[in-house]
Amino acid sequence: MDSRRKELGEFLQALRQRCAPEAFGFPTGSRRRTQGLRREELAQLAGISPTWYTWIEQGRDVKVSPDALDRLAQAIRLTGSERAYLFEMAGRRDPLAVEPEDDKTPELLASMLVDIRIPAYIMGRTWDLLAWNKQAAELFADWLDQPHATDTALPNLLRFVFAQPQARYFVVDWEIRARRLCAEFRADCRARLEEPPLQRLVDELKKASPEFSRFWKQHDVLERQGGLRSFDHPRRGLVRYQQYTLRPVEQEHLKLVLLKPAKA
Repeated sequence: MDSRRKELGEFLQALRQRCAPEAFGFPTGSRRRTQGLRREELAQLAGISPTWYTWIEQGRDVKVSPDALDRLAQAIRLTGSERAYLFEMAGRRDPLAVEPEDDKTPELLASMLVDIRIPAYIMGRTWDLLAWNKQAAELFADWLDQPHATDTALPNLLRFVFAQPQARYFVVDWEIRARRLCAEFRADCRARLEEPPLQRLVDELKKASPEFSRFWKQHDVLERQGGLRSFDHPRRGLVRYQQYTLRPVEQEHLKLVLLKPAKA
C-alpha cells in the first residue's frame, strides 16, 4: 500500500473519530458503537458515496478530486493546517489556497537583518531578494550594493546567476552551482509552476541564458540545502561560507538565507 494513501486514510479516520455526532446533527444513542462519526455519516455530510469514502480510509488506489477533498474538509470543519495536510497527502492542489503574487516581508523579520553580523538576505516566492543587510551587500559587490529603486526592479538571485556575466567569475564552480540552483528552484516552485510571475521569469531566463534553458529542460529536482559556498570576491579574493536557509512558519514561501564564514 502506498504510504501517502495509507497516511491519508488514517488521517481521515482520526479526524472522523474525534467529531462529536451531535455537533453534526446526528443522534448519540446507546447503540452507537463507533467513536465519533460513522463512515456513512461523514460521506453523507460530504455528499460522496459511502463505499468510495471507505476505500479512501482503507488506503485503496482511488483518485480523489480536489472538489471531493474540499467537501470533506468543509464537512468536518478542518483548520487551515489540517486542510493543507489533507490536500498534500492526497497529492492535490487546494483550489482555495490562492497565495498573493506579491511578496511581503514581515517588518520584524526585515529589521532583524540589521542585527545579524554575517551576510543575510530574505528571498521571496520567485527568489527576488526582498531585504538584505550591509554584510550581504558587501559580499555581493556590484549587485546588492547597487541602487534598486522600486519593487518592480528587485534583485533576483536567478537573474544574477544566469544573466549577469560577473556571476560566472564570482561564483566558484559556476556551472555546478547554477545547475543545482535551477533544480532547487524547480523543487521550491513545484506546486505553483502555473503562476504567471513565475512563468514570466522562467521564459525570461530561457531567453537570456542557454544554460538555464538546458538545465530547466532536464527537470532535475533537488531540495534546497545548506553547505559550503565559495566566491571569488573582486576585492577580498577567495571567500568561503556555510549557507543556512530558514523559513518563517507562517510564510513558508519566504527564505531567510544566512552565510556564516567558513574556516579555511
